[in-house]
Amino acid sequence: MPEEKYVAVVTRPVAEPQPGEAAFFDVDNTLMRGASLFHVARKMHQRGAFTLAQAAGFAWKQFKFVARGENIDDVHAVRDSALTLAAGITVDDIKALGEEVYDEMIASRIWPGAKALAEQHLRVGRRVWLVTATPIEVATVISTRLGLTGALGTVGEVSDGMYTGRLVGDILHGSAKAVAVQAIADEEGLDLKRCWAYSDSYNDVPLLSLVGHPVAINPDAKLRRHARDRNWPVYDFRAGRRAATLGLKAATFGGAIYGLWKGFARMRGPRA
Repeated sequence: MPEEKYVAVVTRPVAEPQPGEAAFFDVDNTLMRGASLFHVARKMHQRGAFTLAQAAGFAWKQFKFVARGENIDDVHAVRDSALTLAAGITVDDIKALGEEVYDEMIASRIWPGAKALAEQHLRVGRRVWLVTATPIEVATVISTRLGLTGALGTVGEVSDGMYTGRLVGDILHGSAKAVAVQAIADEEGLDLKRCWAYSDSYNDVPLLSLVGHPVAINPDAKLRRHARDRNWPVYDFRAGRRAATLGLKAATFGGAIYGLWKGFARMRGPRA
């Protein structure tokens, strides 16, 4: 069995199963716009889990992520902050929070094109897995709501029903995704040369290179070049991407800070 630290399975029937075939989707900026962990942090802020200054730090990382793609230092910084904030929170609370985050913040940010690709795989009988650094609780909610096969995600250590602030293993990111997918393939008898993988980030090249059908979705600049050089398919679902990029380059630092402040001002509603 693959290491349980990464895996949560959603039991969903598929039509006419295709033995040995599956598709693996990254989440952030691939299946949805932006970073799912940011929206978890935003919901925690609404509940009074941390200060506006801490929230602004998450917002700035989200802003950079949407504008230029994934940065490993930012991923680790958000991970470390989230682990610290999660210490002492119950598993049941996080599961409930994941449901709220999906309904209020993630559902409207799912890329229709990426969702259609996942649904097409299901229609022809392939299993569809999410593979993401997102906490497994949130990844499982997304997978369940979209009717996918299951999710592989980052798992927090639990003791007496509460998170300790430590991880089980490491964050599911970069080469760790390839290791987790290989474990699933070994367990389920998948032929990875007949499988698909989708991602936006150059950091996921180990995963993309593992399968016979790698696809770049909304790729960062480095992955776009890598995909072009190898003749990989590229899909970009970001409406007005070029105009948005020019707008970001023209924006002043002060304007960006003002936008972040206004965004969090709108979030500062009543705390549950």
